[in-house]
Amino acid sequence: MKGAADGQRLFVGGEWTEPDGGHYAVVDPATEETVGWAPEASRDQVRAACAAAREAFGPWSRTAPEERAAVLGRAAGVIAGHFAPYAELAQAETGATTGTARAMQVGVGMARFRRYARVEPAEWAIPPQINEAGPMGRAGVMGALAVRQPVGVVACITSYNNPWANPAGKIAPALAMGNTVVVKPAPQDPLSVYRMAQALEAAGVPRGVVNVVSGRSVAVGEAVVESADVDMVSFTGSTAVGRRIGEVCGRSMKRQLMELGGKGAALVFDDADLGSAVAGIGTTFSFYSGQICTAPTRVLAQRGVYDRLVDQLAAYARRLKVGDPREPDTVVGPVISAAHRERVESYVELGRKEGAVVVTGGERPPYDRGFHVAPTLLADCTNDMRVAREEIFGPVVVVIPFDDEDEGVALADDSDYGLIDYVWSGDVARAFRVARRLRAGGVGVNTVGRNMEAPFGGFKDSGVGRDCGSYALHAYGEVQSIVWPG
Repeated sequence: MKGAADGQRLFVGGEWTEPDGGHYAVVDPATEETVGWAPEASRDQVRAACAAAREAFGPWSRTAPEERAAVLGRAAGVIAGHFAPYAELAQAETGATTGTARAMQVGVGMARFRRYARVEPAEWAIPPQINEAGPMGRAGVMGALAVRQPVGVVACITSYNNPWANPAGKIAPALAMGNTVVVKPAPQDPLSVYRMAQALEAAGVPRGVVNVVSGRSVAVGEAVVESADVDMVSFTGSTAVGRRIGEVCGRSMKRQLMELGGKGAALVFDDADLGSAVAGIGTTFSFYSGQICTAPTRVLAQRGVYDRLVDQLAAYARRLKVGDPREPDTVVGPVISAAHRERVESYVELGRKEGAVVVTGGERPPYDRGFHVAPTLLADCTNDMRVAREEIFGPVVVVIPFDDEDEGVALADDSDYGLIDYVWSGDVARAFRVARRLRAGGVGVNTVGRNMEAPFGGFKDSGVGRDCGSYALHAYGEVQSIVWPG
């Protein structure tokens, strides 16, 4: 795309529509060059998208689940047919390494469409109940059925760190349940989400079932959330923004699914396999350059292993190549923007002032282009430091010592967040005992891997609700009971 006149259009009511607010540049974080031009929707266009989704809801919700599943399956096929250019665009928008853009962005997005192309039961028989005669009716056997119904129009507000997996994880289960959607992608990388809409259009999704509106202005997101046509908001992003959305939703009892921030604690016990722990914790440096809410950014190391763990983490970080994400040996690409790089760097400087020791990193890599941040390790931290309590969202790890199991658990839980924590120990019984004590929505035992069928979501300020696997169908559904005399 050479200029704003050649920019992307909005997708509203099945039509590709010129934006009232013109276009803005989408910038490659690695080259600082313009990738393309994204549309800036007006409030009126957002309202039109929500109205189109409302009109389409009735017919779409009444289609057979097999028909909806077929659309999702065909969309996965379209994505597979355009896999390489989609991955190139995702890499250009996000600065992800080639492997990440292909496998974890487009690959996971495609897999999620395929997952929800699988039809699951939406009705469950409830055991009959024998009622005694009373003021509410006569004695007898009462039968009952639980039915999962769609919520209605779902606003999907997505994060910048993965413009394929995150939107697909909202859109696919919402559509499978019979909902219609209005998608508001992150302003930094919306072009991939429009490609997803094109794939769904090619797959035969009916007009108005999927709508995409974008913009840098907060007014676009506000208009989506405030719309009377929207029944549910599914949001991934910061806790601060999630709170504001929750306040608006509460006024009209809109359903919410909130996947918010994290400050994952990684407890490493004296008997842990340090190689495994270092490799897992090291993903904070490499995976999306630390721009991921599930990262094990707050390491709690038992004193017997503390010094060795710090030394090995520092050595690991120094071995990682930072640079052009298109080069095959690059492990750490740039962060999303110059402003975010400055934010991450400000936290490193804050850590120094708070008394943390910068073991490695802390200086900007010597590149003329790209928003690069060196993998940074802060040791000798305490849990009351801001760098240990606030989400940095970059390749920065803090390390805090602890003495025994009770102290380790107390430190881990002394956080506003509770998304995913981690435990490394050679004593499996202890690892599972500790996992059950942690106030977090998920716990990894000797791994940072995830089972995508397991429920995903957080405790405390890390969010509300659960998705992934069959849990996402529950998240995007309402449960209705039907009762009759037996």
